[in-house]
Amino acid sequence: MPSPTDTQADLIAYLDFHVEAGADAALDEQPHDRFGEADTPAPTLRAPRRTAPRAAEPPAGAVANTLVPPPGSPPPAAAPRTFGRAASAQPDEAASDARARARQARTLDELERILADFDACPLRFTAKNLVFADGNPEARVMFLGEAPGADEDRIGKPFMGRSGQLLDKMMKAIGLDRSSAYIGNIVPWRPPGNRNPTPQEVAVCRPFVERQIELVDPDIIVCLGAPATQTLTGTKDGILRTRGRLFPYKLPSREAKVLATLHPAFLLRQPVQKRLAWRDFRALRALLDGKA
Repeated sequence: MPSPTDTQADLIAYLDFHVEAGADAALDEQPHDRFGEADTPAPTLRAPRRTAPRAAEPPAGAVANTLVPPPGSPPPAAAPRTFGRAASAQPDEAASDARARARQARTLDELERILADFDACPLRFTAKNLVFADGNPEARVMFLGEAPGADEDRIGKPFMGRSGQLLDKMMKAIGLDRSSAYIGNIVPWRPPGNRNPTPQEVAVCRPFVERQIELVDPDIIVCLGAPATQTLTGTKDGILRTRGRLFPYKLPSREAKVLATLHPAFLLRQPVQKRLAWRDFRALRALLDGKA
């Protein structure tokens, strides 16, 4: 908790920590299952009892012109809230639909439009923006993270917060920037509270990122963290065992290389591990220069 002796810089750092942890909005004192509420009618609130004068009886023979239902009739059904197909679509059905839609895209712009209209992933309805990509789609190297955070969700581009600032510095150290690299995520919508995306959410979004990689056609794909590495390579090992390793990745007409390394968010929490990431980025520079 902040103390009265904290400086303004201390308070800003304290708020930044909570934003990175996902605590960026105060919604309620109790948690709510928003997806479960999609199929459950909202509870009826009991109005307070009031003492009101009884209405005068209409004259005999008069026709009552009123919208009040007759006694004993059932209450009108509440209009159900919906999250599109995400509230009812089965994971296998949603992933199959995603594959069919992703194959239709002939350009990255088409893929982004198709993804923006895709309604079988629940994350679309809890995120503010679709976070598709940033950088140069003609670049030889593609960086792939896990999922957007709060800053990315607000801006609509990947790696815009503290993790993005660190990634920019890491790229600059080997002569790269956002004009010479392409950046994306395996999941393009922010999970609520910055939680990890579920395996089902990753499976539904995977056809889109695979098509995105095919359209970019990079020489090297740098997977930032375990989720991206495991999604593209199929390995079950943790990132500390896979970092620095090269994996083959089959493209339609050739084979690219996948380099696993540590996610910048992990490095912010564990600065001592930056030495390992520096080794990986030096290896990336050697690959780009044809020396490895």
